[in-house]
Amino acid sequence: MSDAYAIKAGGAVACGRDGEHPEGGSQSALQRRLVELEHLDASGLRQEWRRLFRTDPPQLSRDLVLRALAYRLQEREHGGLSKAALRRIAAQTKELREEDPDRPEPRARFRPGARLVREWRGRTHTVTVIEEGFEYDGKTYASLTPIAKTITGAHWSGPRFFGLVRQRTPQAVPPDGVPPTAAPSREELQHG
Repeated sequence: MSDAYAIKAGGAVACGRDGEHPEGGSQSALQRRLVELEHLDASGLRQEWRRLFRTDPPQLSRDLVLRALAYRLQEREHGGLSKAALRRIAAQTKELREEDPDRPEPRARFRPGARLVREWRGRTHTVTVIEEGFEYDGKTYASLTPIAKTITGAHWSGPRFFGLVRQRTPQAVPPDGVPPTAAPSREELQHG
């Protein structure tokens, strides 16, 4: 019989033959459950996701689904993150959003039925938000970017194309009090 491996948040932890730890002792119920996860097929993993998270599973790679399920099982057994750790994560998330103002808001802010309208080259294009993503021209898309490419024929950021990206904040005025000027227009150069 070969060695089994239990999934841990930081990687795999070896368990010896017949469920024994290398240090000695028998394998706990949690460790056995972690090993069992690796042997589930895609259908089994989806079912386990629904049981543990009480939602439909997202479209993630098998590896990420395994890691999320393993974390959830360990969280139930040993407890989750402390309130202090959750506050630090929330603060860092806020800080990252402030550093990158072009980052679009998460798609969750759109409710199904919402419509995004954009005029492009004289034609008005309407996208409807649906549970599975977005609907445009009778087709369903997972994100806005392929819709923007369909409309324009070129690669565009979907959120940017539909005006969902927040505008950058204006630059601060330099210490001398004179704001930087834009490049002179063609007219100014000719008459200047």
